[in-house]
Amino acid sequence: MDYKTAGVDVTAGRAFVERIKSCVEKTHKSEVIGGLGGFGGCIKIPKGYESPVLVSGTDGVGTKLELAQQYGCHFGVGIDLVAMCVNDVITNGARPLFFLDYIASGTLTPDALAEVIEGIAEGCDQSDCSLLGGETAEMPGFYPEGRYDLAGFCVGIVENDRLIDGNHINSEDQIIGIKSNGIHSNGYSLVRKVLSMANVNESTLYGKDNRNLIDSVLEPTAIYSQLVQKLLSEKLPIHGMTHITGGGLAENLPRIFPSGLLPHIDIASWEISEIFYWLQKAGEIPEIDLWNTFNMGIGFCLIVPKNIVNTTLEICIQNGFDAWKIGKVVEAPNNSELVDILGIPN
Repeated sequence: MDYKTAGVDVTAGRAFVERIKSCVEKTHKSEVIGGLGGFGGCIKIPKGYESPVLVSGTDGVGTKLELAQQYGCHFGVGIDLVAMCVNDVITNGARPLFFLDYIASGTLTPDALAEVIEGIAEGCDQSDCSLLGGETAEMPGFYPEGRYDLAGFCVGIVENDRLIDGNHINSEDQIIGIKSNGIHSNGYSLVRKVLSMANVNESTLYGKDNRNLIDSVLEPTAIYSQLVQKLLSEKLPIHGMTHITGGGLAENLPRIFPSGLLPHIDIASWEISEIFYWLQKAGEIPEIDLWNTFNMGIGFCLIVPKNIVNTTLEICIQNGFDAWKIGKVVEAPNNSELVDILGIPN
C-alpha cells in the first residue's frame, strides 16, 4: 500500500503545477516577489500610497460548478471565481492587488483543472491583478471522483482618504445600474431545479434570437474592476458601490446605505435579460422570488450625485458596459424594514 494506491498521485500533482506555471506567472505584476512554488506568495505594496488600506474578499462559485462539470465548461468558472471576489473588493474603491485560489478534488483531473486555472488567470488579467498562488488538494473519498470545488481570495488596495464605504450617500443621490452578463454566479440551486424540470440538454434554444440555453446559463460573471478604476481615475465623486449577488437588488443595495436612507428602484428603467424570463416561465417562479434570487440584468450599482449621472453613464458605455439610471436615494420611513424597494407585489 502506498499513497498512489490510496488515491493520491504526488507525481501527477507535481506535473500539474508545472503545467499551470506559465499561465499563472503571466499575471504577475512588478510588485510580485519570487515565482510560483514557495510556501507563501510575496508582493510589495505598490509605490505612491501614503496611507494604504488593504481590502479583502473571499467567495466561491456555488452550485454553478455542478452544471459546469456536467457540461465540461471549466474555463468559465475560473473567471467566475475571480469575478465573485474582485467585484466585492472594488466596491470600496480598491484596486485588486492579488488573488489566491483553492481547488479541492476527489481525483486530480489535469485537463479540467488546468482549464479552471487558465480561467482564473484570465479573470486576473481582466481585473489587472496578480495570481499570487493557490492550493490544489486531492481528497479521494471526500469528493466524488472527477468532481472539484473552488474557493478564491482577493486583496485590493486603496488610499485611506479615497475609501468608499457609503457614508457619504445622501437623499439627493441617484443610482446607476450596470448590465450583468446574465445570471452570474448566484441562484443556481434554483436554476438547476428549473433545468431539470424542463428536461434541458446541450441543444436547447431560447429567446427571440434562438440562443443556446446552456451557453447562456454558464456565461462567466462580468468583471467590473477596470471600469471602476476608470471611473475613479476621472475623480468622480462616487458615494457608494454595490455588487449585485445572491438576493438581488433588494438584498444587496441597502447593505451600504447609512441609517435613515433607502434605495428606490424603478424596475422598468432597464432591459431585463431574456434568460430570467425563460427561467420564470419554465419554473413557474413567482415574480417576488425571481427578484429576490437573481440580479435581473444588473450586476453592479453606483450611487452618485445627480450632477454626474450623465458623465458616469457615458464613461460606462465608452468602456463597453450598458448602464442605466435605475433609481434614487430616498429617506426611509419609520418601518423601513418592511419597505419593498422594488415595488414587487407579494
